[in-house]
Order: sequence, then structure tokens, then C-alpha cells
Amino acid sequence: MKVNEVFNQWRTEPSLPASLKKELNRIAGDAAEVEERFYQFLSFGTGGMRGLLGVGTNRINIFTIRHVAEGLALFIRQQGKEAMDRGVVIAYDTRRFSKTFALETAKTIGKYGIRVLVFRESRPTPELSFAIRNFGTAAGVVITASHNPAAYNGIKVYGSDGGQLPPEAADQIVSHMQKVKNLFSIQVSDGNELLQSGILQFVLEEVDAAYQQALLSLRENELPEDQLSIVYTPLHGSGHMPVLEGLRNFGFTQVSVVSEQELPDPDFPTVAYPNPEERDAFKLAIQLGRERKAELLLATDPDADRLGVAVRDGEGDYQLLSGNQLGALLLHYILSQKESKGTLPRDGVVLKTIVTSELGRAIAEKFGVEMVDTLTGFKFISEKIEEYRSGGTRTFLFGYEESYGYLIGEFVRDKDAVQAALLAAEMAAYLKASGKSMIDALSELYEEFGHYMESLHSITLTGKEGQEKIQQIMESFRMEPHRFLRNSAVRCIEDYKLRSRRWADGTVETLELPEADVIKLIGEDGSWVCVRPSGTEPKCKFYFGVHQPTAEEAKSTLLLLENDVMHNVNSAFS
Repeated sequence: MKVNEVFNQWRTEPSLPASLKKELNRIAGDAAEVEERFYQFLSFGTGGMRGLLGVGTNRINIFTIRHVAEGLALFIRQQGKEAMDRGVVIAYDTRRFSKTFALETAKTIGKYGIRVLVFRESRPTPELSFAIRNFGTAAGVVITASHNPAAYNGIKVYGSDGGQLPPEAADQIVSHMQKVKNLFSIQVSDGNELLQSGILQFVLEEVDAAYQQALLSLRENELPEDQLSIVYTPLHGSGHMPVLEGLRNFGFTQVSVVSEQELPDPDFPTVAYPNPEERDAFKLAIQLGRERKAELLLATDPDADRLGVAVRDGEGDYQLLSGNQLGALLLHYILSQKESKGTLPRDGVVLKTIVTSELGRAIAEKFGVEMVDTLTGFKFISEKIEEYRSGGTRTFLFGYEESYGYLIGEFVRDKDAVQAALLAAEMAAYLKASGKSMIDALSELYEEFGHYMESLHSITLTGKEGQEKIQQIMESFRMEPHRFLRNSAVRCIEDYKLRSRRWADGTVETLELPEADVIKLIGEDGSWVCVRPSGTEPKCKFYFGVHQPTAEEAKSTLLLLENDVMHNVNSAFS
């Protein structure tokens, strides 16, 4: 159907809620706005579906949410009665309409007689992953847009192992979705009838208790008597209960919460962007930290799968740790504690993504532990964990990515900010008892392994023209890498789309990782740049990494590398 035909179909649909009908009438005279909202369906893939809230096929609303739920229901039904009886567990964060979308998902799936368990209150994405494994469901759903601004929402689907869907399963769901020609033809059951029949059940306390019990298994040490002072902010999200309960269970008693950000609020009124990677998200936590003389600040994003950490320095200010830095500290703490207690397994393995710092590899090698790279995205880390578990070939110890995602215990199969918050606090308390801070520990790592420094640049390119330009950038890096890296000799080129590693001497090796539109250029000095399109936003991302003996050398080398690449990119594609 043409855009105007789809638009008119929506305008004449009697089941359209009044709020969406009002929005349609408002944009009726704006051809560009109508085109943008109706020229395509929001895409669904292994990372789910995410977009702006509003009316249209290219927006998140009850009809596009039902569309995904219908595809998932048919996917489960084709697996047979056992899968239908195992059912689906559904969680949601604190965003606008998240609970409504969760119930719409349940009513869409439930009409097929598929068992549906829905959280009574908002809970983090990692607790949803845990609940799938705890209940043994065939799949799971979480309504969230992670750390996106308030105008966004989305839906993510998980498999029976608690990890995000692999491509094959996502493709089957999409295949069912494509058979739906009219979103308004998707039927839903009455919620009360599903409750009375027992198909729909609400869950909460039993999952919370089991999750908290599992978290206790992560402890490496008992807390010292000298308590650590902590400030925590959930940034108006779903991390509030599980993080505070977890800290109490670990034995922390001096925990203050940023009151202005304590309660759920879908508008995230105190931050422009509820992302713990940004210093602005820590503004209120830093203020409270100074008042309470807190040594550690913790922040989780709205669905509590990402953790940001800030540490008080010697001058009373707070230094934010990057995802790479906190990952390296957690890795060293886990491996060193297990080694000292004689519990470090010989078949242990650590997982990181290809855009994550190489400092982790150096740390793992020191302890005789294998470091394995995956493609960008925690679903690939989860897949490796399941591969090792089912094959009995490796013992998983830790997984992380530079974008503030960490996993310690495999009872969850996605990044888990609750786990990371608890172990980061325990590590900080352990270091404090030794007269050190995380900053001191990080300095020791740099002194031992050299200075690793990383950065990320993004170019936002919206619309159809933007997507075409992103593909032009990727092809240019693929065909003319020396055009963008002029101040450093390229030692090898890793092309994940071709699954090849090409060395400067002409030697070609096959990459073992799955095919992906990613290019990584590695220089003679070990510096590297990795380029890929974002999977969730209209962006092309450029990751940089360097390794030098001193901080000054690392900083200057990184700056030169960034300027070299980005200047050439901007010159060629601006």
C-alpha cells in the first residue's frame, strides 16, 4: 500500500485510541511528517524493536507492539503444546505506556492459549532474563527503550535460555509478522478472561526473592567493618528495588539514594538523557555525594542493564570510570580473588566484544585465562555462554562490553547492572580496606600493563539518504582503508562482512565470528579503529583504541588517530 492509503486506513480505523486519532489529525496537512511516520514498518531484529512513541507504522504504539507479539505467538505455537504450556514471561520498565504495552503483548499472545506471566511492577531487563530461566518459559519479553530519551519505547524478545533471540529465531518471527497485512486485524483477548482461565498470571515477589538469592552467589569477600559510603541513583528507572535490596543483602548499610531520581518517572525530568555513560546523569548524585562524603557513586539506566560508576578522588571531586575501565577493574578483581582462594578454574574463559579495550586481554593472560572476542552486542556473549555450558568445554567467569554492560553470574544471560553494582561496591570496599580506591587500582593496572585508552565517535545520519551515506562510509573503509588512516601504517584489516583478516604482506585468514557489517583497521603500533552502523540508532560509529607506555603518549596517539580518521571521514562525506 502507498503511504497515503495506509494513512487513510489509520484515520478511518474505529478502534484507534483518541490520543492517536488526535495526533493523526494534527499531522494530516504535513506531507513530510505523514511520509516519515508511514513509509515503513519499524524493523524487528535480534535486538528487538525500538522507536519514537506515536501514531504510525514507523512508531511505537499498541498496534506495532501487537504486531511483534503476534509474530512471537505464532512462532511459539508452531513449536507445539509443550512450548505453549511453558509460555512467555513479560517485564517492563518505567517508560511511557510500558505497562500498557506489556498487557497488550500478554493479551495478544494469550488469545492462542499460550501461558503468559506478567510482572506486577516494573523490573529490570536482567531480572526478565533471570525469570525466563527460573520459570523455564519458552520465551520472554521486556518493554523498554533502554537508555534512550523519554520520547522512545520498544520491545525486546528473549529465547528460552534467557538471551536475546538469535538471528534464525528473529527471522521466523519477522516471517510471521510479514504475513499480517493489516495491523488492525490482530485480535486480542480480554485480560480478565485470561486471568480467570489461568492463562494470564501476575508474578513478582517469588522472582525477586530468587533473583536476590542468586545475586548472593557472586560475593567474593565478606565486607570489612569500615563501611563504604555509597550514593545510588536509578535515574527514575526500574533498578531501585533490586539494587538497594542487593546492597543490603551484601551488608552495605551506608547507602543514600538521590531522592529526586528515586521514584519511577517516564519523563526523566532531572536528566536530558537517562544514560549513566554521561556525566550529566551524575549531576545530582555528585551533589549528594559531596554532602555525604560518599566514596562511590552508582547509576543505572531505566531498565538497569547498564551501570555507570564514579569514584571520589583525592581532591574531593568524582572521576567517572569508562565502561572499559570498570570492566578491567572488575575482571582483575574476580580473577585475583579466585586465584588467591584457589578457586580459579583451569578452563575459565572471559568474553568481550571486538570494540572493547585490549587491557582485558592482558589481564586475562596474566592469570592464564582465555579471552574470547565476540561481535558487538551482548547477545553474542550470551550465545557463547550457552555454547560453553551445553558443551561443557569452558567455565564462564566474566563478560563485558565497552558500553557499560557487564555480566558476572550466568544465571542471567544479558548485561546486568544489578550484578555489576553489587560487585563494584564489594570491590571498592575491599580496596578501601587496603588503603586504596578504584582510581589507585586502575593506576596500578596501567603501570603493570601499559596505558590503554579508548574513545567513541558517532555521526548521526537520518532518513533514507542517511542510511545510504552510512553504507557509502562502510564501503569506503572496506575498499580504501589507507584513505582514512594516513598517519599510521595498517598492519591488518578485519572485515567481518567478508569474514576475513588481511595482513599487510598479503596473507588472508578466515575470521571465526559470524558475518557482520564491521570493519576494523589495526595499525603497526597496535592502535586500532573499528567502524560499524549502529543497530538501534541512525548512526555510524567509530571506535578507537591505543596502547602506549605512558598516559601522555596514549593521549597524544589517540588524539592523532581520532583526528586522522574523523577529518578524512568528514571531508569525504560532509
